[in-house]
Amino acid sequence: MHNSLPRKLVLESGEEFTGISFGSTEDRISELVFNTSMAGYQEILSDPSYTDQTVVMTYPLIGNYGINPDDFECAHPSVSGFIVRDYNDHPSNFRSEETMSETMERFGIVGITGIDTRKLTRIIREKGTVRSIITDVGRSTEECLQILAKTAPPHDQVSRVSPKETIVYPAKNERFKVAAIDCGMKENIVRSLNAKGVTVIRIPFDSDASYIESLNPDGIFISNGPGDPEDAVPVINAIRLLKGKFPIFGICLGHQIISLAYGARTYKLKFGHRGGNHPVKNLLTDKIEITSQNHSYAVKEESLEGTGLSVTHINLLDNTVEGIECAKDRVFGVQFHPESAPGPNDSGYLFDKFIGLMEASHA
Repeated sequence: MHNSLPRKLVLESGEEFTGISFGSTEDRISELVFNTSMAGYQEILSDPSYTDQTVVMTYPLIGNYGINPDDFECAHPSVSGFIVRDYNDHPSNFRSEETMSETMERFGIVGITGIDTRKLTRIIREKGTVRSIITDVGRSTEECLQILAKTAPPHDQVSRVSPKETIVYPAKNERFKVAAIDCGMKENIVRSLNAKGVTVIRIPFDSDASYIESLNPDGIFISNGPGDPEDAVPVINAIRLLKGKFPIFGICLGHQIISLAYGARTYKLKFGHRGGNHPVKNLLTDKIEITSQNHSYAVKEESLEGTGLSVTHINLLDNTVEGIECAKDRVFGVQFHPESAPGPNDSGYLFDKFIGLMEASHA
């Protein structure tokens, strides 16, 4: 394993863990979150929604099937780091072309293995999401806490992961074209839409309403992405002007942005939802869907009153809002990730619903 140096993790609440490094060996300040997925570490590593976050994997064995070039969710991963119980640097998989450590080194992502991830996860559950520093074992706890206290949390994550120019992904048998506002969009969303005959026009997050209208799309999609949804002001303003004019579908951050554009409020969850095993009840069908999630914020249910939005899905673990819609405006959003294929096909109907709204618009 490259760079197997002793390193330590210090939490702003004072706890300290020592382990062995893998990946990059830079010092790293970030928000600490945990993910309960048993597989899919490559997709987690390359999901732009994890920008500025270090992910604690609750499943102990990570790295055992390596990394392959086809399963990345973005070209330039921006997760801060990974903390795992037992990192495997000798992957066994016919698709593997690189170890996880090599990939992380290439993209400047730090890692620590050999830490008690169960204890660490319990701390995050009890205290909520905490900020942390990964650093040299020789650095004192006092100095680490001072550095954390002096470092302000960033608020520019979406602008850093959104593309700077418009990119078109044509579908083979084009039925519709969609303007996709990219706040940190996963590649699998593009693939899922393309597979259903939808050409994706991927546009920067700060595209204004007039530019989006000039593309003459059949619908508008708002992607997932990192950070506080209230920081995504350009997208909220654009959706406020476009709602009712086009069918609109939002996933994760996109769902929160729709809610904010309609006048609802969002709030930060204690420790968020991350993993491929969250049960969600569809209130329209009474069915339970097993969903994949990755978010720190949620929509305040009481703030939806009078906005024109109604709740379509709820999380069965904590009753948070997982889906909203305004049928009159042909607008809907979900907090979970249908393109991640949890279940594995429980939520695929949502892309069909979006296509149905575009079909109805042309009827």
